[in-house]
Amino acid sequence: MSLSRTLREALDQGRLRSPILLAGDSLDGDEGDLGPWPAAVLVAVVDRPEPSVILTLRPATMRRHAGQISFPGGRIDPGDAGPVEAALREAEEEIGLAPERVEIVGIADRYRTITGFDVTPVVGVVPPDVELRPHPGEVEALFEAPLRYLLEPAHQRVRSVGWRGRERTYYEIDYEGRRIWGATAAMIVNLGRRLALEHEAR
Repeated sequence: MSLSRTLREALDQGRLRSPILLAGDSLDGDEGDLGPWPAAVLVAVVDRPEPSVILTLRPATMRRHAGQISFPGGRIDPGDAGPVEAALREAEEEIGLAPERVEIVGIADRYRTITGFDVTPVVGVVPPDVELRPHPGEVEALFEAPLRYLLEPAHQRVRSVGWRGRERTYYEIDYEGRRIWGATAAMIVNLGRRLALEHEAR
């Protein structure tokens, strides 16, 4: 079975199972509860023998979420037809991923960040030979992490920290010294619960 079909069917079955999902308890900024601003990210799964996910490191100079690891994505503009078009547009702008090289397999669960973004994760499959060109103003580094590793619950650690007089919890995934946390980690956790693949991701 192809990777695209496996992910599509797993997403569909995950919705039937109705797992408990994270609605929005990330700690990923300090701008406060503004918005909500509709946004979309592309969860680009590379079709390798061991599938991987494309992630970006945001420059430390950015106004929002500086220095964090994230999926390519951003706000849904008025001219976008919806989250899929927005995610593809942002991925092309940020990492040079041509939209025609992405096979969309489904929409994952929306996630509300503490900074006021209502994020829709769009899941797509890309070929292993896809050409990427990171935008230097928006992406400091680009890397892939194995899908199986990210979805493994043992790698998804719950952390807590005091913030604005409250204790908040968030997920954190460490991959080869890279700290994936906040909204990105929460969306990965949600995706894993939907897919229910755990050790069987392929």
